[in-house]
Amino acid sequence: MPNRPPATSPTHAELEILAILWRRGPSTVRQVHEILQADRRATGMTTTLKILQLMTDKRLTTRTDSRPQLYAPAKPAERTQSSLLKDFVRKAFDGSIHKLMIRAVEDGNLKPEELDEIQQLIDDARKPHRGEP
Repeated sequence: MPNRPPATSPTHAELEILAILWRRGPSTVRQVHEILQADRRATGMTTTLKILQLMTDKRLTTRTDSRPQLYAPAKPAERTQSSLLKDFVRKAFDGSIHKLMIRAVEDGNLKPEELDEIQQLIDDARKPHRGEP
């Protein structure tokens, strides 16, 4: 069986850790582990360490050489979310953002203020950009 390159998309557990790092900023393994424990995640310290090491190998996080080592997200939340969304749209909606949006609005149980916000985004997207006719 040929060797495949490691997956670069974050797993569910990795996304939980990234969310912590995006909120908190650079953190030690212990700090990340304590937040996971406070959120009632039943993981051991060695599991948290191993996940962070794998995330660094996948270039999802960076790590300092100092002691204790600090882990930080390699990319801003928006960039990771955008990449995940593009992959999801490609896989689940045949690459169609239109299909995704239709499904989200039909199934979303959106509040009036959320619909207003979406409408504002649509209106803004329709406005010509500076320098365009």
